[in-house]
This record gives sequence, structure tokens and C-alpha cells, in this order.
Amino acid sequence: MSDRLKKLSDAGVSIWLDDLSRERIATGDLAKLVTESSVVGVTTNPTIFATALSNGEAYEAQLQILRDRGTGVDEAIQALTTDDVRAACDVLSATNRATDKVDGRVSIEVEPGLARDTAGTIAQAKQLAEVVGRDNVLIKIPATEEGLPAITATIAEGISVNVTLIFSLERYQGVMDAYLAGLEQAAEQGRDLSRLHSVASFFVSRVDSEVDKRLDAIGTEQATQLKGKAAVANARLAYELYQQVFESGERFAALKAKGATVQRPLWASTGVKDPAYPDTLYVAELIAPGTVNTMPEKTMQAFADHGEVTADAITPNLDDARQTMAALEQVGIDLDDVVRVLEDEGVEKFDKSWAELVETVTDQLKQSS
Repeated sequence: MSDRLKKLSDAGVSIWLDDLSRERIATGDLAKLVTESSVVGVTTNPTIFATALSNGEAYEAQLQILRDRGTGVDEAIQALTTDDVRAACDVLSATNRATDKVDGRVSIEVEPGLARDTAGTIAQAKQLAEVVGRDNVLIKIPATEEGLPAITATIAEGISVNVTLIFSLERYQGVMDAYLAGLEQAAEQGRDLSRLHSVASFFVSRVDSEVDKRLDAIGTEQATQLKGKAAVANARLAYELYQQVFESGERFAALKAKGATVQRPLWASTGVKDPAYPDTLYVAELIAPGTVNTMPEKTMQAFADHGEVTADAITPNLDDARQTMAALEQVGIDLDDVVRVLEDEGVEKFDKSWAELVETVTDQLKQSS
């Protein structure tokens, strides 16, 4: 077992893999990561599935069945992806039981084209949960304005949710409110709140990419010194909000008494995009109890090789985080505009990712065995 990843896990960080493929499942690689690398969860997205489908022959038998049936592209995509997620849920079922249902989770997202469609998101979330048919699945719903009421409705239906595409503290507050409202509605309907779980995926590296670009444009020495600091500071302040709502908030305390679980903050987009920064930056600097870090395998391997574990890298540094965000505004960074651009770009990237998956499956269905 990787000692560094084990120490990271012991520090209270749930290590999730940001990747999935049928080959990874069939060869036992995912199971090996669970036993040897402290992996306790998996996240997916359309690009991950498109890459998996483009490589290897693990999908050929199912693709041939779909071809023979004359299956349409959308139906084929759902069949291929939900089969993988269901199988991964089964690999992680023992972890799910061992962690009292907290970890051992696998995420699958609603179609990105529904990001601005509340009713469509709710309907597909229910459909995906039903098709996967596993209690340890999480349905990914984007934290757009239209996504917030969908989060509430989906939780109220008794479906666990991974809220994705969070960039701002203001939107994160809205996400937590949406989760609490869903729990309250679920309680009113007599649902078992202990069966409902959620994570709030706060995107990290993209914040630095956008802010650093603007700091370079400003070009002053003070601006340059702030490069590579915005993302970690933003995420640390998000963790402070999490503590206020779930560790000391009265609203959640009332729900906790009825069996509810916290909505954990998840650090997403943790692969470092600027080679000038340490490749473990968005793991090492965001260690704190009760968090999830979903990593590309390359980032996970880097941390296993040379990552340094601090018991808590967040709460002792909250004042510094506030100072960093204030300094960014002082040099001319419009943080509201930054997060608006990032959300719009995020939705566009999700759409592009979906189009890539559609194209890949279309090509695969056209091939003959």
C-alpha cells in the first residue's frame, strides 16, 4: 500500500479517482487501487467515457449487440456508461458498507445540455439513478442557477447527489442551502435521511488558470506575486463555509438529529495545469478532515511518490486565504467576473465533452465487428 496516500486518507481526506473505464474494471485495476492506493470513490464525465471507448476492445461485445438492435446514439451512450458505473459501484460496495455508506461512491452526470434546464435535470437524475440501480451511485448535477432547485428536488426524491461545477463562495452557499432544503423535504415525506449523501465539487485549478491570466495582463510585481494563490485560498474559504453550515449551523443540527449526513466539500479539477507549480499543489494544500479529493491518476501517482501530508492544511491558513482574496481585488481582479466566466466556460466544456462522447459512440456504432 502507498504510505503517502494512506497518510492522506488517515488525515481525513477521501481519495477518489477521477477516471473510469471498462478495462480498468475488468482487469482488476480499480479493485487494486482500492486495496493499494486508498481509493474510496470514482468520478466520471463524458470525456472520460469517450477516451475509454476509443481505447481497447473492452466495449466491443456490447457495441455489437447495440448495433444488431439498431440502438440509437443516446440510448447506446446511456447503456454503455451506466453499465460501467454499475460495475464500479459493485467494486466499491464493500467500501461503501465499511464506511457506513459515506464513501464507496461512483458519480455519473446528467447530460450537460440540461445544465440550464431544471425540469430536464430532475427527470434525468431520476432516470439515471433507476437505471444504475445501486445505492452507492451519485448523480452529478451542475451548480448553475437552474441546477440549484434540481438539487433540492433530487435529494427530496431520495437520490444522492454530487453537485459539480462550483467556483464561487456565493454559489457554494446556494448549493448547501439547496441540499438542506432537499433534506427538509425528504424528512417531510418520511424518507430515511441517513440514506441520502452528497458532495459539493469545488473546482480548483481552473480558478488559478483564469486568475493567473488576468494577473499576467496586469503585469505589476504585486500582481505577479499573487499567481498560483487564488485557487487554494478560494477553496480554503469554502471549507470555512462548510464548517459554519454543517459543524455549527442550527439548520443542519436539526436535520442531523433526524439522521442526516453532511454534504462534504470535494476538491475537483486537482490536476495542476501550470507546470511551474508543484504537481501535488491542489492535494497537499487542501488537506482537512471530512473532505474529498478526486484526482486524475497522474496526480494520485505524484502524491504517492512525493506528496507531503499535513494534518490540517486549511483551518490554520484561513486568515492568509482572506488576505490573498483581498489582495487580488486590490490589484484589480474582479472575482465576480472570474467565477461568471468560469461557470460559462464550464458549461461550454461540458457541452463539448458530451459532443465528443456522442461522436465517439456514433463512430463505434457504425463499425462492423
